[in-house]
Amino acid sequence: MYIGRVSGTVVATIKDPSLAARKMLLVDRLTPEGKPDGSYWIAIDTVQAGVGDVVLVLDEGNGARQVLNWENAPIRAVIVGIVDQVTSDQA
Repeated sequence: MYIGRVSGTVVATIKDPSLAARKMLLVDRLTPEGKPDGSYWIAIDTVQAGVGDVVLVLDEGNGARQVLNWENAPIRAVIVGIVDQVTSDQA
């Protein structure tokens, strides 16, 4: 699981049927200091996040499929929360 910032949306007119009517968002992974680390994921949105939101991403395929209750869906990452605040001794 990691914290990221939504940087865009992904539109695919042809995709696996299990992804029909699901919003896909481009999420930049953040360091503990809140800076992009250069990596990103395409994640299924379950919390109505939007561009600019800081989000909590579950990036383990089996766990993501369990959250969505889709046993065989081709999904690796799912947005499971919108982050209000992060505090850390290191940030």
